[in-house]
Amino acid sequence: MTTKVTKLKNNIEFAYKRNPDTPRVAFYLNFSLNNPSSQAGVYSLMVRLFMQGTKNRTAQQLSEELDKYAIEFSAELKLDYVKFKFVCLNEDFERAMDIFEDIVKNTTFEEFEKERTKLEGEIIAELDSPRAKIIDSYYKNIYEGHNYGFTNTVILENLKNISKEDVKNAYKEIVDNSKKVVAFVGDLDFDKVNNVLNEKFGDLIQSVDELPVLRKPELVKSKEVDVIQADLNQAHILKGWLVGSADSSDYPAIALLNIILGASGLSSRLFLELRDKKGLAYVVRSAYDVARLSANFSIYIATEPKNIETSLKGFEEEIEKIKTVLVSEEELENAKNNIFGKWAFISETNSQQANWLAHYGIMGFGFDFHKNAVEKIKSVTPQDIMDCANKYFNDKYVLTVLKP
Repeated sequence: MTTKVTKLKNNIEFAYKRNPDTPRVAFYLNFSLNNPSSQAGVYSLMVRLFMQGTKNRTAQQLSEELDKYAIEFSAELKLDYVKFKFVCLNEDFERAMDIFEDIVKNTTFEEFEKERTKLEGEIIAELDSPRAKIIDSYYKNIYEGHNYGFTNTVILENLKNISKEDVKNAYKEIVDNSKKVVAFVGDLDFDKVNNVLNEKFGDLIQSVDELPVLRKPELVKSKEVDVIQADLNQAHILKGWLVGSADSSDYPAIALLNIILGASGLSSRLFLELRDKKGLAYVVRSAYDVARLSANFSIYIATEPKNIETSLKGFEEEIEKIKTVLVSEEELENAKNNIFGKWAFISETNSQQANWLAHYGIMGFGFDFHKNAVEKIKSVTPQDIMDCANKYFNDKYVLTVLKP
């Protein structure tokens, strides 16, 4: 079924897709972060408090009502927006929407101190993981000086400075000054869904038409950071560059470059060369992490401490190879099939489809992003891959090494 895109009476973009004979519907509501807070952690605390009570329901009543009708609700912070969603049985859509409306409009942000203490404990526990620790260091450095760099360690340092009033003001700013996008996927009639949405959310502050021009992250020189943890028996290495995002003409080539280098598992170059042939790696992979204002491309390996220099040399060799030797047509075709297969896999359920619609809508990439991207990826050539590698794999990088 095709996606129908309209607007609610207050300019909120509404993407609707009907999937017949599916028993559960999915609904997403995203608010853009048009004026990102400079307080690290204020949004992280905010999204934890939406289930702690409203003007009409206590936290226990919310939990019991959602459990009774098997309604899956969550609120989540992304780099560029706040996401609310629920999934429920078709017959419970209006009931779920009543609860959803109450949470979005009437949250009281109770249990603030309790949730702040819990968040602090969870961050400390998570940072016990070496992988979490190196990822934190990498993102803090590649996005230094930007709100994208508000990692767990940065949040931990600032948690004690955040008040309940700060959280309430941050949420009000988001609701009052944001682009808003809703997405529905399931087996309910459009007019019914549209009427319910206008009734429940037509009185929200008008959605802005355009996303604002915000400051983009910059990396003006390379950074090399060593993180020491004495009790480690393996080293973790993460190296990355700022690259074009999903709105860049380079996106299709970067996405394929990621598949070829390290995101296709056992068949990727990094896996074959550094793990299979050289026996260096416990884990080795690449990643292409896309946000609205920027994106980063990273390569990661977990290895024995004695292999740090050899692994770094292996990184350099694979990067140099893809910059100087054209990939074969067969390897490129396999990469295209791999990415199309992955996209199909993560778009199977109503919830996954609604998630992507709301995501690409709020990011300004267009509700038809996937459809358009498929055609662009099909046209990528080996020369495009080489050109892209030479453009982005330069001497402005972040290298983080976690070692004993």
